[in-house]
Amino acid sequence: MKLVFATNNLNKLKEVQGLIPKHIQLLSLQDIGCTEEVPETQSTIEGNAIQKAEYIKTHYGYDCFADDTGLEVEALNNEPGVYSARYAGEQRDSNDNMELLLKNLENKHNRKAQFKTVIALHLNNKLETFTGVCLGEITTTKHGKQGFGYDPIFKAKGYKKTFAEISLDEKNKIGHRGKAVKQLLEHLNKL
Repeated sequence: MKLVFATNNLNKLKEVQGLIPKHIQLLSLQDIGCTEEVPETQSTIEGNAIQKAEYIKTHYGYDCFADDTGLEVEALNNEPGVYSARYAGEQRDSNDNMELLLKNLENKHNRKAQFKTVIALHLNNKLETFTGVCLGEITTTKHGKQGFGYDPIFKAKGYKKTFAEISLDEKNKIGHRGKAVKQLLEHLNKL
C-alpha cells in the first residue's frame, strides 16, 4: 500500500516514519512533486487536517493522510491552538513562538496544557479522522535539545522531563502524534 503523508515538516515525517509498518510505503509531498504550500485556512485543527488531505487527493489523486497539531494552553483560552506554528508571526519560528508563550504565561499559576493532533485519512474515497491528545504542562524555561516546536517547554503529565529531553521512541509512545498514528494504523490493519 502507498500512502502520501501530506506534510513539508521533515521532523513530523521522521516521527511518523518510525511508527508506520514496512508494508506501507510512505511518500512525502516531495516524492509526489507537490512543491506548493498546501492550504491550512480552517479555524480548527480538525478542519486543517481535513483540508490538507482533500487537497492532495483532489490535486494529485493519491490516497493520503494529513495531520494538524496544536498546543492548547488552558490559562490562555486554549491558545495558540490552530495558530501554534504561527503564534509569534508568519516566519513560523519555534524559538519566537516559545518566547511569546512563556511571556504570556509569566504571571499565571495555571500552566496546564495539551498537545492535540488530528489525522485525516483520505483512502478509497472515504474520509476518516483520528485524534491523539497528550496532557501536560508548560515549564517556566526551556529544557533539552531534541524534538521540535514547543517540545523544550512541554512536559507530559507524570513526566519530569520535557519532550525535548526524552527519546523519540519514548515521545512516540506517550505523545499526541503517536496516539493519533496508532489509531490510524489500527484502522489500516482492519482493511
